[in-house]
Amino acid sequence: MMKFGKGQYTLKLYRLQSKAPLWLTTFAPADALVMQEEAWNSYPRCKSVIQCPYFTKFRLTIETIHKADNGQSENVHGLRKNELAAREVEVLDIASTASDYWSYIIGRNNIDFSTFQSARTGRGPLLEGWQNSCDPVMTAYKLVTIDAPYWGFGSRLEQALMAGERALFLESHRNSFAWTDEWFGLTVEVMRELEQQSDTSLNEKFGRQCLVES
Repeated sequence: MMKFGKGQYTLKLYRLQSKAPLWLTTFAPADALVMQEEAWNSYPRCKSVIQCPYFTKFRLTIETIHKADNGQSENVHGLRKNELAAREVEVLDIASTASDYWSYIIGRNNIDFSTFQSARTGRGPLLEGWQNSCDPVMTAYKLVTIDAPYWGFGSRLEQALMAGERALFLESHRNSFAWTDEWFGLTVEVMRELEQQSDTSLNEKFGRQCLVES
């Protein structure tokens, strides 16, 4: 079990009907596409648990460990042998782009990291093999577990969610690097204040509910 120190807890509701693939919206009522996310952020460890009030057996868990390496650590989550045997490893490179359905839905920035360089830090560009030559470098190790035990569509739902999470991971981390000059040097307190302002704005715009506790 992942252990946390002092950090931040958030509870969010997402209404995803406009983002869901057509095959899912044809048989799922609108309230089935409302997701509840609980998240515990205690850097360098984070955990998110996403559930759906309509599909009570559904559960998506994301456990993240940030580590100052280039992605070569084998078992940062301390998995048992049977868990390692079932695990599938995917390496996401922020210098790459994707063009699948979920990448289109989530959105993509068009920055070419092979020419991009941060004015404030000098970091970049990210050329081929950058993971082995850039310093500092960090890897976000994400353990994603999906349980959707529903006959007839559970497997398809798991595949869709995994593809969506993959696109979200890639785009959010691409943006994090692309926006280096905007956040570099800010304190954690200032960043959380900005996050709260962003959440408030989104809540007002989309009617989304969000609770943040430190």
